[in-house]
Parts: sequence; C-alpha cells; structure tokens
Amino acid sequence: MSDSGSGTEYFWCTRHHRVETEADVCPSVYVLGPYRSKADAENALQTVQERNEVWDEEDRRWAGEER
Repeated sequence: MSDSGSGTEYFWCTRHHRVETEADVCPSVYVLGPYRSKADAENALQTVQERNEVWDEEDRRWAGEER
C-alpha cells in the first residue's frame, strides 16, 4: 500500500528521530518536510545530505575552487 496520494503530509522529526504526520507533528523548529510519503520522510536526512553535497560543489565551482 502506498502512502502517496492520500493527502497526508509526513515530516521527519529531528528531536524524536521518527516520522510524524500533521496530526502529531512537533514544532517546526524540529521537523523537516512536509513530504508526500512516509518513505520520503524516513529518508529525509539522506536527502538533505545529498542536496548539501550538490550545493557545496556548485558553490566551489562558482568560487572557482575546482576539486
């Protein structure tokens, strides 16, 4: 069964290290999201890491600091 398309939003709570929904979400200072599926929320930290690596590389290129 897929979580997507249900209209439910999912969040990754950095305080409790778990997926939360809008029904039980912690204050925004503690969460990443919203995500469309529970699986996307579960992978939030990996997604953040991957995006940061891409942005860091773009910053190095922009600054002329080729790797």
